[in-house]
Amino acid sequence: MLTLVFLGFSSGLPLFILINLLQAWLAKAGLNVKALGLFALVMFPYTWKFMWSPLMDRFSFGALGRRRGWMALTQGLLFIAIGGLGMLDPHTQIPLIAFMASVVAFLSASQDIVIDAYSREILSDQEQGLGAAVKVNAYKVAGMVPGALSLILADLMSWHAVFWITAAFMLPGFVCTLLIKEPEVYGAPPKNMREAIVLPFREFIHRDGWNKAMWILGFIFLYRIGDGMAATLATKFLIDLGFRLTEIGAIAKLTLFWGSFAGGIVGGIWMLRLGINRALWIFGAVQAFTSLGFALLAHVGPSLPMLALTFGFEAFGVGLGTAAFVAFIAKTSDPRYTATQYALFSSLAAVPRTFATSSVGFIVAQTGWFTFFILCFALALPGMLMLPKIAPWNEK
Repeated sequence: MLTLVFLGFSSGLPLFILINLLQAWLAKAGLNVKALGLFALVMFPYTWKFMWSPLMDRFSFGALGRRRGWMALTQGLLFIAIGGLGMLDPHTQIPLIAFMASVVAFLSASQDIVIDAYSREILSDQEQGLGAAVKVNAYKVAGMVPGALSLILADLMSWHAVFWITAAFMLPGFVCTLLIKEPEVYGAPPKNMREAIVLPFREFIHRDGWNKAMWILGFIFLYRIGDGMAATLATKFLIDLGFRLTEIGAIAKLTLFWGSFAGGIVGGIWMLRLGINRALWIFGAVQAFTSLGFALLAHVGPSLPMLALTFGFEAFGVGLGTAAFVAFIAKTSDPRYTATQYALFSSLAAVPRTFATSSVGFIVAQTGWFTFFILCFALALPGMLMLPKIAPWNEK
Protein backbone atom coordinates (compact mmCIF):
# COMPACT_ATOMS: atom_id res chain seq x y z
CA MET A 1 0.00 0.00 0.00
CA LEU A 2 2.91 2.37 0.68
CA THR A 3 4.25 1.56 -2.78
CA LEU A 4 0.86 2.52 -4.25
CA VAL A 5 1.01 5.88 -2.46
CA PHE A 6 4.26 6.79 -4.25
CA LEU A 7 3.23 5.33 -7.61
CA GLY A 8 -0.26 6.85 -7.45
CA PHE A 9 1.27 10.27 -6.74
CA SER A 10 3.72 9.85 -9.64
CA SER A 11 0.86 8.80 -11.92
CA GLY A 12 -1.36 11.77 -11.07
CA LEU A 13 1.22 14.57 -11.14
CA PRO A 14 1.64 14.93 -14.95
CA LEU A 15 -2.12 14.91 -15.57
CA PHE A 16 -2.74 17.67 -13.05
CA ILE A 17 0.13 19.66 -14.51
CA LEU A 18 -1.70 19.56 -17.85
CA ILE A 19 -5.08 20.35 -16.26
CA ASN A 20 -4.10 22.95 -13.65
CA LEU A 21 -0.63 24.40 -14.09
CA LEU A 22 -0.63 24.57 -17.89
CA GLN A 23 -4.11 26.10 -17.82
CA ALA A 24 -3.15 28.78 -15.27
CA TRP A 25 0.07 29.58 -17.18
CA LEU A 26 -1.75 30.04 -20.48
CA ALA A 27 -4.69 31.89 -18.90
CA LYS A 28 -2.34 34.42 -17.29
CA ALA A 29 -0.65 34.81 -20.69
CA GLY A 30 -4.00 35.90 -22.15
CA LEU A 31 -5.52 32.84 -23.89
CA ASN A 32 -9.32 32.94 -24.02
CA VAL A 33 -11.66 30.25 -22.69
CA LYS A 34 -12.28 28.68 -26.12
CA ALA A 35 -8.57 28.24 -26.83
CA LEU A 36 -8.01 26.80 -23.35
CA GLY A 37 -10.83 24.31 -23.91
CA LEU A 38 -9.22 23.15 -27.15
CA PHE A 39 -5.99 22.53 -25.25
CA ALA A 40 -7.74 19.49 -23.74
CA LEU A 41 -7.00 17.80 -27.08
CA VAL A 42 -3.31 17.56 -26.18
CA MET A 43 -4.33 14.77 -23.80
CA PHE A 44 -5.31 12.46 -26.68
CA PRO A 45 -2.60 9.89 -25.70
CA TYR A 46 -4.70 8.99 -22.64
CA THR A 47 -7.43 7.90 -25.06
CA TRP A 48 -5.20 5.83 -27.35
CA LYS A 49 -2.76 4.28 -24.90
CA PHE A 50 -4.18 0.80 -25.48
CA MET A 51 -2.56 1.02 -28.94
CA TRP A 52 0.98 0.68 -27.55
CA SER A 53 0.18 -1.11 -24.27
CA PRO A 54 0.89 -4.56 -25.84
CA LEU A 55 4.50 -3.45 -26.27
CA MET A 56 4.73 -3.06 -22.50
CA ASP A 57 3.28 -6.54 -21.99
CA ARG A 58 5.60 -8.07 -24.58
CA PHE A 59 8.99 -6.41 -24.06
CA SER A 60 11.25 -5.72 -21.11
CA PHE A 61 14.69 -4.17 -20.99
CA GLY A 62 17.51 -3.67 -18.52
CA ALA A 63 18.02 -5.22 -15.11
CA LEU A 64 14.88 -3.66 -13.61
CA GLY A 65 12.50 -6.04 -15.39
CA ARG A 66 9.35 -5.60 -17.43
CA ARG A 67 7.25 -3.37 -15.15
CA ARG A 68 9.96 -1.46 -13.27
CA GLY A 69 12.00 -0.84 -16.42
CA TRP A 70 9.15 0.91 -18.20
CA MET A 71 8.26 2.85 -15.03
CA ALA A 72 11.78 4.17 -14.55
CA LEU A 73 12.09 5.17 -18.21
CA THR A 74 8.81 7.11 -18.35
CA GLN A 75 9.38 8.80 -14.98
CA GLY A 76 12.86 10.02 -15.94
CA LEU A 77 11.64 11.37 -19.29
CA LEU A 78 8.66 13.07 -17.63
CA PHE A 79 10.98 15.01 -15.33
CA ILE A 80 12.85 16.38 -18.35
CA ALA A 81 9.74 17.05 -20.47
CA ILE A 82 7.81 18.89 -17.73
CA GLY A 83 10.77 21.12 -16.91
CA GLY A 84 11.42 21.77 -20.60
CA LEU A 85 7.77 22.73 -21.18
CA GLY A 86 8.09 25.66 -18.81
CA MET A 87 11.09 27.02 -20.73
CA LEU A 88 8.84 27.96 -23.67
CA ASP A 89 7.17 31.35 -24.24
CA PRO A 90 3.32 31.26 -24.14
CA HIS A 91 3.12 34.53 -26.07
CA THR A 92 5.03 33.36 -29.15
CA GLN A 93 5.36 29.55 -29.01
CA ILE A 94 1.81 28.22 -28.57
CA PRO A 95 2.19 25.48 -31.28
CA LEU A 96 5.41 24.26 -29.67
CA ILE A 97 3.79 24.34 -26.22
CA ALA A 98 0.91 22.23 -27.58
CA PHE A 99 3.43 19.73 -28.99
CA MET A 100 5.42 19.51 -25.75
CA ALA A 101 2.21 19.16 -23.73
CA SER A 102 1.29 16.23 -26.02
CA VAL A 103 4.70 14.66 -25.32
CA VAL A 104 4.08 14.99 -21.57
CA ALA A 105 0.64 13.41 -22.05
CA PHE A 106 2.15 10.52 -24.07
CA LEU A 107 4.79 9.80 -21.42
CA SER A 108 2.21 10.15 -18.65
CA ALA A 109 -0.21 7.75 -20.37
CA SER A 110 2.65 5.28 -20.86
CA GLN A 111 3.56 5.54 -17.18
CA ASP A 112 -0.10 4.93 -16.28
CA ILE A 113 -0.14 1.73 -18.37
CA VAL A 114 2.68 0.13 -16.45
CA ILE A 115 1.71 1.46 -12.99
CA ASP A 116 -1.84 0.17 -13.45
CA ALA A 117 -0.49 -3.22 -14.55
CA TYR A 118 1.93 -3.32 -11.62
CA SER A 119 -0.75 -2.47 -9.04
CA ARG A 120 -3.12 -5.09 -10.48
CA GLU A 121 -0.42 -7.74 -10.27
CA ILE A 122 0.76 -7.09 -6.70
CA LEU A 123 -2.78 -7.09 -5.22
CA SER A 124 -5.14 -10.02 -4.75
CA ASP A 125 -8.75 -9.68 -5.89
CA GLN A 126 -9.80 -9.02 -2.28
CA GLU A 127 -7.29 -6.15 -2.01
CA GLN A 128 -8.28 -4.37 -5.24
CA GLY A 129 -10.83 -2.08 -3.58
CA LEU A 130 -8.53 -0.86 -0.82
CA GLY A 131 -5.58 -0.65 -3.22
CA ALA A 132 -7.64 1.41 -5.67
CA ALA A 133 -8.68 3.81 -2.90
CA VAL A 134 -5.08 4.29 -1.76
CA LYS A 135 -3.73 4.79 -5.29
CA VAL A 136 -6.54 7.07 -6.45
CA ASN A 137 -6.32 9.34 -3.45
CA ALA A 138 -2.53 9.57 -3.77
CA TYR A 139 -3.27 10.41 -7.40
CA LYS A 140 -5.62 13.18 -6.27
CA VAL A 141 -3.21 14.50 -3.64
CA ALA A 142 -0.66 14.90 -6.45
CA GLY A 143 -2.96 17.62 -7.76
CA MET A 144 -1.95 19.75 -4.76
CA VAL A 145 1.46 20.35 -6.31
CA PRO A 146 0.49 21.91 -9.69
CA GLY A 147 -2.93 23.03 -8.39
CA ALA A 148 -1.76 24.67 -5.17
CA LEU A 149 1.98 24.88 -4.46
CA SER A 150 2.93 25.75 -8.04
CA LEU A 151 0.26 28.47 -8.26
CA ILE A 152 1.52 30.05 -5.04
CA LEU A 153 5.11 29.92 -6.33
CA ALA A 154 3.99 31.51 -9.63
CA ASP A 155 3.21 34.71 -7.73
CA LEU A 156 6.74 34.70 -6.29
CA MET A 157 9.07 33.55 -9.08
CA SER A 158 9.37 32.92 -12.82
CA TRP A 159 7.28 30.28 -14.59
CA HIS A 160 10.54 28.58 -15.70
CA ALA A 161 11.51 27.91 -12.08
CA VAL A 162 7.96 26.85 -11.18
CA PHE A 163 7.89 24.16 -13.87
CA TRP A 164 11.26 22.71 -12.87
CA ILE A 165 10.29 22.64 -9.18
CA THR A 166 7.03 20.92 -10.13
CA ALA A 167 8.92 18.43 -12.34
CA ALA A 168 11.13 17.52 -9.37
CA PHE A 169 8.11 15.93 -7.67
CA MET A 170 8.47 13.08 -10.21
CA LEU A 171 11.69 12.01 -8.49
CA PRO A 172 10.20 10.31 -5.37
CA GLY A 173 8.26 7.95 -7.66
CA PHE A 174 11.43 7.26 -9.62
CA VAL A 175 13.31 6.35 -6.41
CA CYS A 176 10.38 4.14 -5.35
CA THR A 177 10.59 2.30 -8.69
CA LEU A 178 14.27 1.54 -8.07
CA LEU A 179 13.57 0.14 -4.58
CA ILE A 180 10.49 -2.05 -5.11
CA LYS A 181 10.46 -5.62 -6.40
CA GLU A 182 9.23 -6.83 -9.76
CA PRO A 183 5.80 -8.54 -9.41
CA GLU A 184 5.24 -12.22 -10.07
CA VAL A 185 4.18 -13.09 -13.61
CA TYR A 186 0.71 -14.65 -14.06
CA GLY A 187 1.36 -17.32 -16.65
CA ALA A 188 3.89 -16.93 -19.44
CA PRO A 189 4.35 -13.44 -20.95
CA PRO A 190 3.26 -13.12 -24.59
CA LYS A 191 5.71 -14.91 -26.89
CA ASN A 192 5.20 -12.49 -29.79
CA MET A 193 3.33 -9.33 -30.72
CA ARG A 194 0.40 -11.30 -32.15
CA GLU A 195 -0.24 -12.91 -28.77
CA ALA A 196 0.28 -9.57 -26.99
CA ILE A 197 -2.37 -7.88 -29.17
CA VAL A 198 -4.93 -10.61 -29.97
CA LEU A 199 -5.22 -12.68 -26.78
CA PRO A 200 -6.25 -9.86 -24.36
CA PHE A 201 -9.12 -8.76 -26.64
CA ARG A 202 -10.19 -12.32 -27.38
CA GLU A 203 -10.31 -13.21 -23.68
CA PHE A 204 -12.43 -10.14 -22.83
CA ILE A 205 -14.98 -10.82 -25.59
CA HIS A 206 -15.22 -14.56 -24.96
CA ARG A 207 -15.50 -14.21 -21.17
CA ASP A 208 -19.22 -13.27 -21.12
CA GLY A 209 -20.03 -12.67 -24.79
CA TRP A 210 -20.31 -9.60 -27.00
CA ASN A 211 -23.45 -8.23 -25.30
CA LYS A 212 -21.93 -8.03 -21.81
CA ALA A 213 -18.66 -6.71 -23.23
CA MET A 214 -20.47 -3.81 -24.93
CA TRP A 215 -22.38 -2.99 -21.73
CA ILE A 216 -19.11 -2.87 -19.78
CA LEU A 217 -17.43 -0.64 -22.36
CA GLY A 218 -20.44 1.70 -22.46
CA PHE A 219 -20.48 1.96 -18.67
CA ILE A 220 -16.75 2.73 -18.52
CA PHE A 221 -17.27 5.47 -21.11
CA LEU A 222 -20.16 7.16 -19.30
CA TYR A 223 -19.54 6.69 -15.56
CA ARG A 224 -17.19 9.67 -15.07
CA ILE A 225 -18.09 11.99 -17.95
CA GLY A 226 -19.90 14.53 -15.74
CA ASP A 227 -17.21 15.23 -13.16
CA GLY A 228 -14.53 15.02 -15.87
CA MET A 229 -16.12 17.88 -17.78
CA ALA A 230 -16.70 19.90 -14.60
CA ALA A 231 -13.01 19.76 -13.67
CA THR A 232 -11.66 20.58 -17.14
CA LEU A 233 -11.61 24.37 -16.81
CA ALA A 234 -11.89 24.65 -13.02
CA THR A 235 -8.83 26.88 -12.74
CA LYS A 236 -10.10 29.21 -15.47
CA PHE A 237 -13.51 29.26 -13.74
CA LEU A 238 -11.96 30.36 -10.43
CA ILE A 239 -9.84 33.03 -12.14
CA ASP A 240 -12.95 34.35 -13.92
CA LEU A 241 -14.79 34.54 -10.58
CA GLY A 242 -12.07 36.87 -9.31
CA PHE A 243 -9.89 34.63 -7.11
CA ARG A 244 -6.14 35.32 -7.08
CA LEU A 245 -3.72 32.46 -7.83
CA THR A 246 -2.43 32.55 -4.26
CA GLU A 247 -5.98 32.20 -2.90
CA ILE A 248 -6.72 29.31 -5.25
CA GLY A 249 -3.47 27.63 -4.30
CA ALA A 250 -3.81 28.14 -0.55
CA ILE A 251 -7.42 26.97 -0.36
CA ALA A 252 -6.74 24.01 -2.65
CA LYS A 253 -3.71 23.02 -0.59
CA LEU A 254 -5.80 22.66 2.56
CA THR A 255 -9.12 21.35 1.28
CA LEU A 256 -7.81 19.11 -1.52
CA PHE A 257 -5.49 17.32 0.88
CA TRP A 258 -8.03 16.76 3.63
CA GLY A 259 -10.82 15.93 1.20
CA SER A 260 -8.66 13.35 -0.57
CA PHE A 261 -7.35 11.98 2.72
CA ALA A 262 -10.89 11.56 4.08
CA GLY A 263 -12.00 10.02 0.78
CA GLY A 264 -9.14 7.54 0.94
CA ILE A 265 -9.96 6.40 4.46
CA VAL A 266 -13.72 6.28 3.98
CA GLY A 267 -13.50 4.79 0.50
CA GLY A 268 -10.95 2.12 1.35
CA ILE A 269 -12.56 0.91 4.57
CA TRP A 270 -16.16 1.25 3.38
CA MET A 271 -15.44 -0.56 0.12
CA LEU A 272 -14.16 -3.56 2.07
CA ARG A 273 -17.58 -3.77 3.75
CA LEU A 274 -19.73 -2.76 0.79
CA GLY A 275 -17.99 -4.59 -2.03
CA ILE A 276 -17.16 -2.96 -5.36
CA ASN A 277 -20.71 -3.16 -6.79
CA ARG A 278 -22.46 -1.25 -4.01
CA ALA A 279 -19.56 1.21 -3.82
CA LEU A 280 -20.17 2.08 -7.48
CA TRP A 281 -23.76 3.03 -6.58
CA ILE A 282 -23.10 5.05 -3.41
CA PHE A 283 -19.78 6.62 -4.34
CA GLY A 284 -21.01 7.38 -7.86
CA ALA A 285 -23.97 9.33 -6.46
CA VAL A 286 -21.70 11.43 -4.24
CA GLN A 287 -19.38 12.00 -7.19
CA ALA A 288 -22.23 13.26 -9.38
CA PHE A 289 -23.28 15.87 -6.81
CA THR A 290 -19.81 17.48 -6.80
CA SER A 291 -20.73 19.29 -10.04
CA LEU A 292 -23.58 21.02 -8.19
CA GLY A 293 -21.00 22.37 -5.72
CA PHE A 294 -19.30 24.23 -8.56
CA ALA A 295 -22.71 25.50 -9.75
CA LEU A 296 -23.42 26.86 -6.28
CA LEU A 297 -20.02 28.58 -6.20
CA ALA A 298 -20.78 30.15 -9.59
CA HIS A 299 -24.05 31.47 -8.14
CA VAL A 300 -22.54 32.74 -4.87
CA GLY A 301 -19.45 34.36 -6.38
CA PRO A 302 -15.88 34.76 -5.04
CA SER A 303 -16.41 33.54 -1.47
CA LEU A 304 -13.36 31.92 0.14
CA PRO A 305 -15.40 29.70 2.53
CA MET A 306 -17.51 28.52 -0.41
CA LEU A 307 -14.34 27.88 -2.43
CA ALA A 308 -12.97 25.73 0.40
CA LEU A 309 -16.22 23.81 0.74
CA THR A 310 -16.46 23.22 -3.01
CA PHE A 311 -12.86 22.01 -3.34
CA GLY A 312 -13.13 19.78 -0.28
CA PHE A 313 -16.40 18.17 -1.39
CA GLU A 314 -15.06 17.69 -4.93
CA ALA A 315 -11.88 16.02 -3.66
CA PHE A 316 -13.86 13.77 -1.31
CA GLY A 317 -16.65 12.83 -3.73
CA VAL A 318 -14.57 12.32 -6.85
CA GLY A 319 -12.01 10.43 -4.78
CA LEU A 320 -14.73 8.02 -3.65
CA GLY A 321 -16.19 7.57 -7.14
CA THR A 322 -12.81 7.13 -8.80
CA ALA A 323 -11.69 4.57 -6.21
CA ALA A 324 -14.75 2.41 -6.89
CA PHE A 325 -14.34 2.88 -10.64
CA VAL A 326 -10.64 1.93 -10.62
CA ALA A 327 -11.39 -1.13 -8.47
CA PHE A 328 -14.07 -2.17 -10.99
CA ILE A 329 -11.61 -1.82 -13.89
CA ALA A 330 -8.95 -3.81 -12.02
CA LYS A 331 -11.43 -6.56 -11.18
CA THR A 332 -12.54 -6.68 -14.83
CA SER A 333 -8.94 -7.06 -16.10
CA ASP A 334 -7.49 -10.55 -16.50
CA PRO A 335 -4.15 -10.76 -14.61
CA ARG A 336 -2.57 -12.51 -17.61
CA TYR A 337 -3.11 -9.48 -19.85
CA THR A 338 -3.05 -6.69 -17.31
CA ALA A 339 -1.32 -3.90 -19.22
CA THR A 340 -3.36 -4.25 -22.41
CA GLN A 341 -6.83 -4.80 -20.91
CA TYR A 342 -6.40 -2.20 -18.17
CA ALA A 343 -5.11 0.29 -20.76
CA LEU A 344 -8.10 -0.44 -23.01
CA PHE A 345 -10.59 0.23 -20.21
CA SER A 346 -8.85 3.34 -18.86
CA SER A 347 -8.36 4.68 -22.41
CA LEU A 348 -12.09 4.42 -23.00
CA ALA A 349 -12.72 6.27 -19.73
CA ALA A 350 -10.41 9.06 -20.96
CA VAL A 351 -12.34 9.60 -24.22
CA PRO A 352 -14.92 12.00 -22.68
CA ARG A 353 -12.19 13.88 -20.81
CA THR A 354 -10.17 14.38 -23.99
CA PHE A 355 -12.70 14.93 -26.77
CA ALA A 356 -15.99 15.87 -25.11
CA THR A 357 -14.24 18.26 -22.74
CA SER A 358 -12.39 19.95 -25.62
CA SER A 359 -15.75 21.59 -26.41
CA VAL A 360 -16.20 22.80 -22.83
CA GLY A 361 -14.88 26.27 -23.64
CA PHE A 362 -17.49 26.73 -26.37
CA ILE A 363 -20.28 25.44 -24.11
CA VAL A 364 -19.28 27.82 -21.31
CA ALA A 365 -19.13 30.72 -23.76
CA GLN A 366 -22.76 30.00 -24.74
CA THR A 367 -24.30 29.01 -21.41
CA GLY A 368 -22.24 30.60 -18.67
CA TRP A 369 -20.61 28.74 -15.79
CA PHE A 370 -23.73 28.04 -13.68
CA THR A 371 -25.72 26.34 -16.46
CA PHE A 372 -22.61 24.46 -17.57
CA PHE A 373 -22.16 22.81 -14.16
CA ILE A 374 -25.85 21.86 -14.06
CA LEU A 375 -25.30 20.16 -17.43
CA CYS A 376 -22.31 18.29 -15.99
CA PHE A 377 -24.55 16.91 -13.22
CA ALA A 378 -27.10 15.72 -15.82
CA LEU A 379 -24.37 13.98 -17.81
CA ALA A 380 -23.46 11.87 -14.76
CA LEU A 381 -26.90 10.21 -14.73
CA PRO A 382 -26.67 7.86 -17.78
CA GLY A 383 -23.72 5.97 -16.30
CA MET A 384 -25.53 5.61 -12.97
CA LEU A 385 -28.61 4.22 -14.77
CA MET A 386 -26.48 1.38 -16.19
CA LEU A 387 -25.51 0.08 -12.74
CA PRO A 388 -28.39 -2.46 -12.40
CA LYS A 389 -27.00 -4.23 -15.48
CA ILE A 390 -23.29 -3.76 -14.81
CA ALA A 391 -23.03 -4.03 -11.02
CA PRO A 392 -26.29 -5.31 -9.47
CA TRP A 393 -26.73 -4.10 -5.90
CA ASN A 394 -27.18 -7.58 -4.41
CA GLU A 395 -24.47 -9.33 -6.43
CA LYS A 396 -21.20 -9.91 -4.57
